[in-house]
Amino acid sequence: MAELATIARPYAEALFNASAADLSTAAVWVDELGVIAQNAQLQQFADSPKVTVDQTFDLIASVAKTALPNQAKNFLRTVIENGRLSVLPEIAHQFRALKNAQSGSSDAVVYSAFPIDESALAEVAVMLEKRFGRKLNASVVLQPELIGGIRVVVGDEVLDTSVKARLEQMKVALTA
Repeated sequence: MAELATIARPYAEALFNASAADLSTAAVWVDELGVIAQNAQLQQFADSPKVTVDQTFDLIASVAKTALPNQAKNFLRTVIENGRLSVLPEIAHQFRALKNAQSGSSDAVVYSAFPIDESALAEVAVMLEKRFGRKLNASVVLQPELIGGIRVVVGDEVLDTSVKARLEQMKVALTA
């Protein structure tokens, strides 16, 4: 894992410096490209010696949901030409970390058993910002096994108020 981080760092830093004028837009497309690059079938396709850089580029560009700006196309082509497509998810992760460091915020993943609408998420985010002491970029991931409540992960900090966690605590207390 450290090797991927080492390879990804110069790409993420170069993209961060080149995108300084519009980091939010760059974050959207680099995250999308990172998700696309995680696909095992795409990796297998790109690694084939019979497949050209243009074919790999065209496939990824056609799969992308948003129209890629020229900067994204140039960046993607560079990554593919250098044989670093498998590192693209880590590049996206490091780019987001650089963006968050500049803005003084952190990503927060809110795991919930049920969907949370935007207004409720905004209210939860305000409470979480007070709890964690910094601005948070909250996103929701559904996890039905939580039964109820939420589990929040901010970096290496976890706040678990789910029913599942409470049941586990009760189980430990009863068996101790």
